Amino acid sequence: MHRPTNSRRPVGLFVGLCTLDVVQLVDHVPDSNEKLTAREQVVAAGGPAANAAVTFGHLGGTARLLTGIGAHPLGVVVTEDLARLGVDVVDLAAGSVEPPAVSSILVTASSGDRAVASTNAVGRSLSPPDGLDALVADCDIVEFDGHNRELAVATARAARAAGRRTVLDGGSWKPGTEELLASIDVAVCSADFRPPGTEGPEDVLRFLRERGVAWSAVSRGERPILWAGGDGSGTVEVPAVRVADTLGAGDVLHGALTHHLAVQGELNVDGFTEALREAAVVASRACASFGTRAWMRER
Repeated sequence: MHRPTNSRRPVGLFVGLCTLDVVQLVDHVPDSNEKLTAREQVVAAGGPAANAAVTFGHLGGTARLLTGIGAHPLGVVVTEDLARLGVDVVDLAAGSVEPPAVSSILVTASSGDRAVASTNAVGRSLSPPDGLDALVADCDIVEFDGHNRELAVATARAARAAGRRTVLDGGSWKPGTEELLASIDVAVCSADFRPPGTEGPEDVLRFLRERGVAWSAVSRGERPILWAGGDGSGTVEVPAVRVADTLGAGDVLHGALTHHLAVQGELNVDGFTEALREAAVVASRACASFGTRAWMRER
């Protein structure tokens, strides 16, 4: 398995969704026809792949994001936010004047729970770019959030052919996920990831192993992460924190995990569990403050 030399930062390619997040901190989710005044507001680039790329870069890697944003004024806001954070964007919708996907998010102050409405990648198809093989070969690891099926599958196949480790953020089961799994080395899924015929985390781990995923895990919020791989299985504890906001916690987990995996050679049980443990520490820290960026200022 390819690994970076000690003389440079690891390079991660993140493939998938990028949104404009409008996040409001509220006392409660409003009832029908109710108006609220938010305590705080955050407007930032978001989406699983984008947030993971930001985390990877913050932890010391070089992050590249393969996505679709476009030239709409709202898309410019997204692109500029990512550039400020050091993420190199390959925008496959650069000529589009359509607005990017916008996520409207309410975070309840007392619990940190969030309610999200977004179009995600619905209605937008992204084709693999010219030079995809070179883009993949220039990185050390590739992470996917499962959105943009055609692009994800093509990039995963290119990564597998080039000997680059592939990581899946399994937030939910999507059309095309099974095809993508054929080229995935590591899959870390949420409790909402339910492939056909599965009922619980153990079923999910077994499903992934049967489809050739060598290392897999299921995150369950503050509960221990379940993992399997290398003829072993077990749990990794999640640090206890006072939760202010759970928005993006899974994205941060995957960005941190990808960073740890980027510098490892062949994976073993100790290496995988240590990567999960360190990623859980970072994700828990992110939950202790409002928004998806404040935790980075508190490091």
